[in-house]
Amino acid sequence: MYISDKECSLGTDAALLRGEWRLRESMRKHISWRTGGIADNFYLPADLQDFAQFLCHCPNDLPVHIIGLGSNLLVRDGGIRGAVVVLHARLNDLILVERKGMRSVIYAGAGLPCAKVARFAALHGLTGAEFLAGIPGTVGGALAMNAGCYGAETWEIVEKVSSIDRAGGLHERDPDMYQIGYRHVALQPSPGSPNREEWFVGGWFKLKQGDQTTSRQKIKALLTARIHSQPLNFPNAGSVFRNPPGDYAARLIEASGLKGFSVGGAMVSTKHANFIINKGDAMASDIEAVIAEVRNTVKERTGIELIQEVRIIGDAIGSNR
Repeated sequence: MYISDKECSLGTDAALLRGEWRLRESMRKHISWRTGGIADNFYLPADLQDFAQFLCHCPNDLPVHIIGLGSNLLVRDGGIRGAVVVLHARLNDLILVERKGMRSVIYAGAGLPCAKVARFAALHGLTGAEFLAGIPGTVGGALAMNAGCYGAETWEIVEKVSSIDRAGGLHERDPDMYQIGYRHVALQPSPGSPNREEWFVGGWFKLKQGDQTTSRQKIKALLTARIHSQPLNFPNAGSVFRNPPGDYAARLIEASGLKGFSVGGAMVSTKHANFIINKGDAMASDIEAVIAEVRNTVKERTGIELIQEVRIIGDAIGSNR
């Protein structure tokens, strides 16, 4: 158990770290829903080596949560035990690694916003990454959930990835080492270590030669469509549920009469039914209650069980710590 007013038991090893360590950090500042509890320990690594050092010296029983922009995440009101590590703006390398004929490879660090990768690719006259401009998260998050939009998915352009394990060890892995599906990515089980805990720290993306002007126009059109179709003027976490096969979660939610349904400060958007917005004073428990009601009502009225896309972590208020 890790208590809020204590460091996460690194002892004298903490002096080796070069990043910024905070105690009792409010997570509402770090997730796009702008709500949630307090993290007992909060770490901003200086760089990849510092992140590895942090993990290397963490106790094995310390819960560690890695986040980027917090755009697909809900932190419960009771907060987070253990440690939260934020990679956004830390692991931000962006390099044109290789250009051979009609094929090029870009390396992007896990802390980079996806939109920045899309713009970088377009600047270099490369095509295939434009859809990343519509993903409101980081490269690490996009790799972890095979994020996608407008008919394209992250792992369609992945050549290989770099990951880090719980001991701070770095690995380069090919796509065939993962189980990859719709909004799902998992490391293939290995004999002797079936539940290896790893996080993505970067990826190499294979792209084709294109036209800079055309790519920029695609990105502009995609962002315009996003502005018109999504409630970006309210805090939200993007799509809350996965689209079921052959259908759309938003259509099912709207058909179930749930547009505008609210609990406290949380509401199903009237602009896009697969978005739950924070009207300004929502508790995490309000959002979780709306998620539960949407799932239950859609199941009752359509027979389809929606699968949650957003990740929920932390403790509810009043739970045992």
